[in-house]
Amino acid sequence: MKMKNGKAVGPDNLPVEVWKSLGIIGIEYLKQELNKIMEEKIPDEWRKSTLIPIFKNKGDIMECGNYRGIKLMSHSMKLYERVQESRLRNIVEISEEQFGFMKGKSTTDAIFVLRQLQEKFREGQQELHSVFIDLEKAYDRVPREELYWCMRDKGVPEKYIRVVKDMYECCVTEVKCAVGTTQSFPIQVGLHQGSALSPFLFAIIMDSLTKDCRRKAPWNMMFADDVVLCAREKRELEEDLEQWRYALERRGMKISRSKTEYMCLNGTSTGSVEMLQRQLPETMAFKYLGSTLETDGGVGAEVNRRIQCGWNNWKMSGILCDKSIPSKVKGRIHMLVIQPAMLFGMETVPLSTRNTKRLEVAEMKMCRWACGHTLKDHVRNEVIREKLGITHITEQFRKARLRWFGHVKRRDEEYAGRRVLEMAPPARRRKGRPKLRWMDCLRKDLEELEATEEDALTGKPGGRG
Repeated sequence: MKMKNGKAVGPDNLPVEVWKSLGIIGIEYLKQELNKIMEEKIPDEWRKSTLIPIFKNKGDIMECGNYRGIKLMSHSMKLYERVQESRLRNIVEISEEQFGFMKGKSTTDAIFVLRQLQEKFREGQQELHSVFIDLEKAYDRVPREELYWCMRDKGVPEKYIRVVKDMYECCVTEVKCAVGTTQSFPIQVGLHQGSALSPFLFAIIMDSLTKDCRRKAPWNMMFADDVVLCAREKRELEEDLEQWRYALERRGMKISRSKTEYMCLNGTSTGSVEMLQRQLPETMAFKYLGSTLETDGGVGAEVNRRIQCGWNNWKMSGILCDKSIPSKVKGRIHMLVIQPAMLFGMETVPLSTRNTKRLEVAEMKMCRWACGHTLKDHVRNEVIREKLGITHITEQFRKARLRWFGHVKRRDEEYAGRRVLEMAPPARRRKGRPKLRWMDCLRKDLEELEATEEDALTGKPGGRG
């Protein structure tokens, strides 16, 4: 069973640990019951859920639209959903433009593709126009008849469509918050937030609805409901955006006019792109899947954000300044909580010596405080690291880059990350010193390790970690 322990239970209060504790006997019983349910209908208890509103940590805390609703559902129902998801994945082929919840793809893949595309255009000193589409309440607005239509369009057999229909019939939920719990009420539109099957169903919907307007990655990319469109010219981008708007909104989805944003790389601002004769907000920096992209192709804002995320996790841990906690335990917490926050997405970023030093200084400040030292104590960095048992963050950046390079180069030639990495700049580079590129950082890593690109592919210099 893929489900993790310790997850919040649904209204039936039956955790997945019960099935796991029963071992092979429980699995055999569950298999028989799920096969029976597939031929008939799911239990009425599985149709109930509890909705928990989660604040998005942005905007007015009193505004309902700034909350995301997560449904707590029966764990047995989720096991049933995972079985159906596995079968649907074997039937339905999703386009390479979808990066969300796809095997062998992650947020890092999408971030890398977009950063590399920006880097190529910056190197050729050409404009790159991008629109980041925000779908209003994407999961909650999906008309269920459109879901079934999209499943048929993707070649899903009717028996599986009937199974999905059964999951969504007569569903009721209750809202639970700090002041109490509401009465149950029916839900007749949208996908279940918190469902094991919903991400793949949404991928089917997006793939089907956009098949006639979608261009090949890296020009069009999706990560679930996060969509980015790129083009060489503003007019071309406006045409693409209108095609996407029509394809999505005629089927019940809606693009947010206020949250969909435009960004131009290497260009002089002449106004934003238009959608239905209304200009979209223009931004100088955009947080895409947790990584900050800047209109000049710089990485300073992302470095600042990684440092801030590291400090946020350092403060939340609450025990790193506790003198009663052993140093090795603090070091373990640092490696598991703080470094991952500072490393997120950085394998895709061309880090200059200056920016690497900024990250190193920030980390060492955290480590010194954890050990009860300040700079006035004149304790060397190496002594601090040895005391905590942690590795140098610069080494972590190097390992991450080499590992990512190996991941990209081992993929087939149609993989978007490999295609954009090997793409030639759109124009000849002008005279003068070029700005730092990602491959420049990688070659420097290999040079310091006295290794080759082939070594990175086999994992010798830390390519596979």
